[in-house]
Amino acid sequence: MKPNRSIRLSREMRRELWMSLLGIMVGIIFLFPLYWMIVTSLKTQVEIFQVPTPLWPSEVHFESYADQFNGKYYNTLNGFKNSVIIAFSSMMLSTVLAIPAAYGLARYRIRGRRAIIITFLITQMMPSSLLLIPLFVQFKNMNLLNTYLGVIIADSTIGIPFSVIILRTYFVSIPKELEEAAQIDGCGYLSAFIRIMLPVAFPGVVVAMVFSLMFAWGDLVFGLNMLPDVMRPVTSGMYNYIQQYETVWNFIMAFGVIAISPVLIIFIFMQRYIVSGLTNGAVKA
Repeated sequence: MKPNRSIRLSREMRRELWMSLLGIMVGIIFLFPLYWMIVTSLKTQVEIFQVPTPLWPSEVHFESYADQFNGKYYNTLNGFKNSVIIAFSSMMLSTVLAIPAAYGLARYRIRGRRAIIITFLITQMMPSSLLLIPLFVQFKNMNLLNTYLGVIIADSTIGIPFSVIILRTYFVSIPKELEEAAQIDGCGYLSAFIRIMLPVAFPGVVVAMVFSLMFAWGDLVFGLNMLPDVMRPVTSGMYNYIQQYETVWNFIMAFGVIAISPVLIIFIFMQRYIVSGLTNGAVKA
């Protein structure tokens, strides 16, 4: 029995070793573009076009980062302020509207519930450019063009369907007995929802918030077409930066590093909740 056990342990160790090596290789492949963007932002133009291109600059230069904050080509701080206003407002609007919608679809027998869910899934397949024209015409009639509110609502049209789909599956996976026990103890429907269901569904809510924030932060189409230059988010600023000035790759890469850094930091610190919310909510449909 002991030799068989040792053979089984050695096989498991080899399998874990190979899986670890495979995970490291996949991680390197996916992280290499990010590494290359950071390294390119620290190089000079001469080193960027050097053949073969060095994997690390011979001398680190931070001029491309300093240029982002001196307003020489683009006011990055103003773009960040616009992105923060739009992204966080869209995140809050999407989450506040998606939570009761997802709870209702998960707990109550609503006529046409399946059709509603399919409609939410279909909206996820629509590109932003397809929604741009009808939203532009509608917001023009509502005097919402050239305002933050118009772009916030437009970005929420992407975040709300995804949040409803994620949160509905999460609410379905939560046993109904928790609500029934709370109601026996004297809680009403609203009180049981706020005190019991929301804390239990907190990982799913975090996932909905993070992805809604990511959708709004990465938006280019709505911010570029519905806002004036001074109110456009940082992604639109990057687009104008590339279009108006010469292609200075180290400056563009530094712009990209700064633009994605908030979302990257949020994912790093919220990854535990994101993984929990995605896996726990995927048990039932």
